[in-house]
Amino acid sequence: MPQEFNFVSQLTGSFSQSAAGNPTVAMIEAAYRHHGLDWRYINCEVSPENLGDAVRGARAMGWAGFNCSLPHKVAVIEHLDGLGESAAIMRAVNCAVRRGNKYIGENTDGKGFLLSLEGIVDPPGKRVVLFGAGGAARAIGVELALAGASSISIVNRTAGRGMELVRVINENTPAKAELVNWQSEYKVKPDAGIVINATSIGLYPNVHDGLDLDIESLRPGMVVANVIPNPSRTRLIEGAEARGCTIVDGLGMLVNQGVIGIKYWTGVDADATVMRRKLEEIYREQ
Repeated sequence: MPQEFNFVSQLTGSFSQSAAGNPTVAMIEAAYRHHGLDWRYINCEVSPENLGDAVRGARAMGWAGFNCSLPHKVAVIEHLDGLGESAAIMRAVNCAVRRGNKYIGENTDGKGFLLSLEGIVDPPGKRVVLFGAGGAARAIGVELALAGASSISIVNRTAGRGMELVRVINENTPAKAELVNWQSEYKVKPDAGIVINATSIGLYPNVHDGLDLDIESLRPGMVVANVIPNPSRTRLIEGAEARGCTIVDGLGMLVNQGVIGIKYWTGVDADATVMRRKLEEIYREQ
């Protein structure tokens, strides 16, 4: 009997500038293969002036969704049809999801971070110290606040972005946020439960750089997390581990962003271990 074939794969992907250094494509496609999904993830170099054309192209080709990385997380909003709750609060999108004939903007940065904390610490009632006020810090701060963190200290070098994040958290969530002017070595207060580096300090190739942080102020029982995936063991992670802290590396956040994105697009609960293994393989080869 004649056999019916289908040579049309479901499409997803990413729009960013400096796309060549983004390992998400390898991680996502490893999951697609593992779960037997005839889906593809296409990593696209897209300049700011071509972002609108890229989104219209995705619509025309019926993409199930796409990620947006720098510098498009804010600019993409005008090309979408709506926003999820946390994306609307932080006004930043890194994941567009096709729902019906509309693209809805979500942000999986903070959601991925929260997922990496599961089984380690519950955010409700916790005091958080958050280094940085950029895109990653904004997403993490909002999601932790929505998840019930009682207070968030934003430790940042400049007041502008820091105060904006404080305002967003205080006006849109039950948490209390404050700005700490980071001009000298920071000492973590003993009642802090979660300490997070959401800056790029220590990111490859600047692996010897460290936070201006008094490591001796970290105490056993604190959870210390880093958003940097490469290297996963930064100076902060190693120092915190030596102090008896519970550590959360940046690979967890990156993998869990992918898990959430795949769930949004395909409905499948992707195997995180397959995705993490692929990233570890890539970074070992450097």
